[in-house]
Amino acid sequence: MEIIVHHKISDLYKTLGLPFDQEIDFTILSIPDIHPQIPFKSPILRADYFSFILTKEGAGIYWLDDNKFPFGSQTIYFTNPGHLKSYELHDSKNALIITLSEKFLRENVHPEIYEEFPFLLAEIVPPKKLLQNDFEEFENLYSQILKEFEKESRYKNKILGNLFMVMLLKIKEKFWSAYNPIEEGNRDSQIVKSFKRLLETEFKEVLKSNHSDGKLQVQYFAKKLDLHPNYLNSVIKSKTGRTVNDWISERTLSVAKSLLINKPYSSKEIAYKLGFSESTHFSRFFKKNTGLSPNTFRKSNNR
Repeated sequence: MEIIVHHKISDLYKTLGLPFDQEIDFTILSIPDIHPQIPFKSPILRADYFSFILTKEGAGIYWLDDNKFPFGSQTIYFTNPGHLKSYELHDSKNALIITLSEKFLRENVHPEIYEEFPFLLAEIVPPKKLLQNDFEEFENLYSQILKEFEKESRYKNKILGNLFMVMLLKIKEKFWSAYNPIEEGNRDSQIVKSFKRLLETEFKEVLKSNHSDGKLQVQYFAKKLDLHPNYLNSVIKSKTGRTVNDWISERTLSVAKSLLINKPYSSKEIAYKLGFSESTHFSRFFKKNTGLSPNTFRKSNNR
């Protein structure tokens, strides 16, 4: 089956045959309305948005990368950007789905959204079966969000953002208060594992060639992993404690040291090989991280 990558909320609207006149950053829809034919099986896609699904009456299965999760009535779950996902609906009488972009979250919910709500970067998200009282709380929030979404107001996004923040706080309180992104990064994060593998592969390729051809940039790694650069950096920073650039710089420094010690390349050749536009940029980078110029480092490690 074809995999749809970089699927935006506007693409969702196109797929469903719904009208829209500009790029969409937030929407709330009734699942029975958008999928009247049951059973329904979705395509496999890699969405650029978050989805929060509240099912009052219904049942089905969703897949997240290699994980399969059945869900039923009185459940809530969310999916985040970047992962391969698909779903089947076996029954759908009463359910709502909120989809929103990272842009909306940063502009209308919290500017440091992943620091405030790190669970949004969780990659393994089973559905949560709610007790009646808890479910009613979330159902009321969804209803209020739907009501405000259908209104026209100059403050619409801010109102929706504040209501959604309440929902995130409730989700954090009930399910994710103890979530530790570093633990997932060390143990279960497919994005971290894929990034580290790609980092090693690309540096091996660079060493075989004469120039990095722009490969050692955040944008390149994000494109290879089918992720938005900002999202990739947020995941890596939250789950490893270091940014993508930190990882690239550390590996660049390690390779540079090895080349200076073990190969007869000049500093200019090493700089070009590692993607620096000028040898002076490489020298500045190397001295900042080691306290020595490349030539001084080579001499001090000459065997």
